[in-house]
Order: sequence, then C-alpha cells, then structure tokens
Amino acid sequence: MPNLRHERVRELLKRAIGEAIRREFLVNDVGLITVNDIEVGGDLKSAVVFITILGNPTQQKHGLQVLEQNRIRVQGLVAKSVVLKYMPTLKFIVDDSIVRGNRVLQILDELEKVAPVDSGPTEEPA
Repeated sequence: MPNLRHERVRELLKRAIGEAIRREFLVNDVGLITVNDIEVGGDLKSAVVFITILGNPTQQKHGLQVLEQNRIRVQGLVAKSVVLKYMPTLKFIVDDSIVRGNRVLQILDELEKVAPVDSGPTEEPA
C-alpha cells in the first residue's frame, strides 16, 4: 500500500507530466494525449505513466512514438516544475481501459434495447 508521500508525488507527477505533454505536442499531430494514472516505484526513481491517446489510428501510433522519442525532454520539463531528489525515469504505456469501459457500456445499452429490464414482480388483481 503506498504511503502518503508516494500518493502526493504520484499526483504531482501526473499533473506535471500532463501539462508538459499538453504544451509540447500538437493535438493535430499526435492526437489528444491524456495521463490516466502513474505508478511510482518504491524508491521514486522510476514511474510508469499510463496514457490514453484519442485520435485516429495513425495519430495514436505516431503519438506513442513521439512520446517515447521525447521521453527525456518530458522528464526534463517535469524536473523543472517538480522538485524531487531524483527525477523518476518515465515509461509510457497506452492504457486502453477507457476504450474497453466504453465498449462494455455500449454492449449493455444494446442488450437493454433488445431485452428491456423487467421492472420487478407485478401484482395481479385478485
């Protein structure tokens, strides 16, 4: 279980990384990149950044490539805004949980249209 310090560092990094990405990369080129979550290592020297890239498939693929190529630049920008003893080494991973969640909701909506939910037992007059 992460302690309070890890939680605070995680939230601070999440905000700073999201801001750095927003300022550095054009949405038209790489799609809309959002930082969903961050897992920080116990020693605070590494961090896995879970991102979602909204856009067409070409933008999504290009967006991940650009992030990986500019990882050190993003780390440098974050290091300037967040004061830590060690700046964690960032690793970007595409998180498709939002897409999967939307798909589940879509399936549930389709099922609801096909077979409406029964409103419960009905009482028949005696």
